[in-house]
Amino acid sequence: MIYYDKVSKTYADNSKALIDISFTIEAKEFVSIVGHSGAGKTTLLKMLLAEEKPTKGSVFFESTNIHKLKKSKINTLRRRIGTVFQDYRLLPNKTAYENIAFAMEAAGRTDEEIQADVPHVLELVDLGKKIWSFPHELSGGEKQRVAIARAIVNQPDLIIADEPTGNLDPTNTHEIIRILKKINDLGTTVIITTHNKGVIDALGGRVITMENGKITRDDKNGKYVL
Repeated sequence: MIYYDKVSKTYADNSKALIDISFTIEAKEFVSIVGHSGAGKTTLLKMLLAEEKPTKGSVFFESTNIHKLKKSKINTLRRRIGTVFQDYRLLPNKTAYENIAFAMEAAGRTDEEIQADVPHVLELVDLGKKIWSFPHELSGGEKQRVAIARAIVNQPDLIIADEPTGNLDPTNTHEIIRILKKINDLGTTVIITTHNKGVIDALGGRVITMENGKITRDDKNGKYVL
């Protein structure tokens, strides 16, 4: 489904973010990418969203070379990818319902679809009772669950979660990972970056380890080695 073919990224200051990266992620996989700050994890993800271009190499989403897409096609690609960030990125003046509805409106969904799908997706992340709460009324874990609901509501093929538990305590971290695993079990590919060894131990799946822009390990059975 996703293929990085000898991808390198060098910035204008000659710093090397990625060096000759090649790997494949199959549909419905759950893959954790680990590494210290500056290892290249976020740059790797930005390639998938066409927010960064490789200096060398290619990135494919299914059979599509992402960085050869016309601008008009990039938005179509991004609708197939749900994103979850460490800092939630919720709109502070909108309720949980409205934050998710806003993402659906941007994707051209109808009012009827919004009214049917938003309550359903909030139930999926165990926030049915918080549907009309504003972000300032929610805990960090609840905000992240709204962010996940927003990411999945348009039924993307892929979820990218960049340090989704970085601001959370262990209890909320466990809950977020449980929800991401549930989404993966329903057939969505999930890629997560994390510094958290406990998260990797809980997942027990494939782990790609990065260091200084290179992949140093690719383990099928959840090994956190840094």
